[in-house]
Amino acid sequence: MPSYTVDMSRSLTRSRQLQLRAEKFLPGGVDSPVRAFRAVGGDPPFVTHAEGAYLFDADGNKYLDFFGSWGPMILGHAFPPAVEATQRAASRGASFGASTAAEADLAELVTRCFPSVERLRFVSSGTEACMSAIRLARGFTGRNFVIKFEGCYHGHSDAMLVKAGSGVATLGIPGSAGVPAETAMHTLALPYNDLDAVREAFAARPNEIACVIVEPVVGNAGTIAPAADYLQGLREITAEYGALLILDEVMTGFRLSLGGAQQVYGVKPDLTTLGKIIGGGLPCGAFGGRADVMELLAPLGPVYQAGTLSGNPLAMAAGIATLSHLLKHEEEVYNGLESTSARIAEGVAGVAREAGISLTTNRVGSMFTWFFTDKPVTDFASAATSDTVAFGRFHRAMLDAGVWLPPSQFEAAFVSTAHGEAEIGMVLEAARKSLS
Repeated sequence: MPSYTVDMSRSLTRSRQLQLRAEKFLPGGVDSPVRAFRAVGGDPPFVTHAEGAYLFDADGNKYLDFFGSWGPMILGHAFPPAVEATQRAASRGASFGASTAAEADLAELVTRCFPSVERLRFVSSGTEACMSAIRLARGFTGRNFVIKFEGCYHGHSDAMLVKAGSGVATLGIPGSAGVPAETAMHTLALPYNDLDAVREAFAARPNEIACVIVEPVVGNAGTIAPAADYLQGLREITAEYGALLILDEVMTGFRLSLGGAQQVYGVKPDLTTLGKIIGGGLPCGAFGGRADVMELLAPLGPVYQAGTLSGNPLAMAAGIATLSHLLKHEEEVYNGLESTSARIAEGVAGVAREAGISLTTNRVGSMFTWFFTDKPVTDFASAATSDTVAFGRFHRAMLDAGVWLPPSQFEAAFVSTAHGEAEIGMVLEAARKSLS
């Protein structure tokens, strides 16, 4: 395989100093493991600010951003209406621990876009949303077992770290220390895109499975699309056995379309989890769905869930500004994202072919992954055939060329509306240098 060229003119002196300082106070110097760059090597830049499609670090370097705070920055960084709305909200107070009208305002926008969500509750993260949805499903059905899929990441709650994707896959950790076997035993991890495995699990435990939770398009093992009729098959099987179907749209919600993956693929779940984009870049998540299920939540029902910062006024303000823009400019936003993302993903794939490098490109809308393998990637097992060492070299070379990709082979890249003609040209030129 050809070696990748590297431009060593980029200085990271200040970022290295900041990393060493951070390591005195934070485990590994980070608050989220993938930020440490252990999977790709090199030094992680320390960001000072961002604007549009770009990140800027403490050494004055400028990077074209392709992870977008791991998904939420669909309109680019520092989107002016979201910034202004957040500033206005902050001037009135950052948190009250009491209800505000903005919570129902944002909820109304969400339910307009997601008809399957009749009631919802805001939380502060995708992890909280998935954890709460699963608890609710267990309370509604009176059952304990949960089906998830290998390589899908639904946050870091104990039950969901079994064969998870995202940073767990990036670091090669099969699960997590600190998770009791008694907890993990109720999670059934099956291969993604394999309906027969789901049928067999339900046949073996017909009255014990509370729910199936799935990323409708996997983003946490790299981008992996559902096979034809896969999601509809999950819908039919869960309905047959009286289990709930939970679509984890923390990543795909509002990104693949205004109504998320469920709109794209025409499937109606019982519950949906959301995050990322609904907070306009601020910490926010939500779970919602059928009214009869959601009304089991306290104070109406016996399933308890709470959060002091849930419905935080700053996150509500940023979310309202973001979703309002998406609703008003739906056609322009999503057609533009589709076109730009296709040119970037397919353009770099073409550069790799010209260089004789094996690369499988998976893309759904504005999320994509370049897998360093010559095999089709349809599940976590096939994603795991990727040459992660080659990806690490590619990542370092692209970073030196000013393009910041997700620092993991097993994470999706994201495009924003701030990526335009200049950015398409920049990433293709960086790829030519990096893959030569």
